[in-house]
Amino acid sequence: MLLPPSEGKATGGAGRPWLAASMHFDLDASRHRIMAAARKSLPADLTESPTLPAIDRYTGVLYGELGYRNLDRTLRRRIDTQVIVFSGLWGLVAPNDPIPWYKLKMSAKAPRLGRLGTWWRPRIAPVLDAHVDRRVVWDLLPKEHTTAWPISDAPSLRIAVKFLDEVERGGSRKLVTVSHWNKLLKGALVRHIVTTQLTEPEDLGAFRHPQGYRYRPSLTVEDGNRRVVSLVADRT
Repeated sequence: MLLPPSEGKATGGAGRPWLAASMHFDLDASRHRIMAAARKSLPADLTESPTLPAIDRYTGVLYGELGYRNLDRTLRRRIDTQVIVFSGLWGLVAPNDPIPWYKLKMSAKAPRLGRLGTWWRPRIAPVLDAHVDRRVVWDLLPKEHTTAWPISDAPSLRIAVKFLDEVERGGSRKLVTVSHWNKLLKGALVRHIVTTQLTEPEDLGAFRHPQGYRYRPSLTVEDGNRRVVSLVADRT
């Protein structure tokens, strides 16, 4: 499962300061380049600050709804091995990677590097393609993060998910993309996928989202090895 980081981050930590080779994905050379290029946007003591596992560092709505620390050991282990977070600073982050507090969006521009999503693309793609080879990928990334991993030739099924509200406007029913509650909705879906280990979009037919969103097969769009599926709530 591919997730964005959260704007909200826990401060402090009990782990030793960040060190090269301490993260699951070998992208340290690229991380050092970003630290050097974006040093004015990063904490001055970034490499001296205490660390927390990424799953505890990220405290936003999605991660709060996921409720990692309230899950049983089996589900936490699945998250540890199946979730990858896209980060403007770190590139790819595993849930147990020790990271310090930071702020740097994937959409940010760094001197000499340009927009980070575009800059990360050739560095992330070969690493992620190899990692997900022939596996099902649930893509819950917002647009600014998908630029770092465009549709790939890797023989993997990539399932992107949209949440839509069906509303009545001007006497007709229309589908509107959910924005405000998007992260909350994704957190519940991630917990469901972790629990059930879904491997096909059609398996979402049994999912009953607590906010009323249901899988609507007629809206599924296929583009090579990528499928975009929609969960819709009737708000009319």
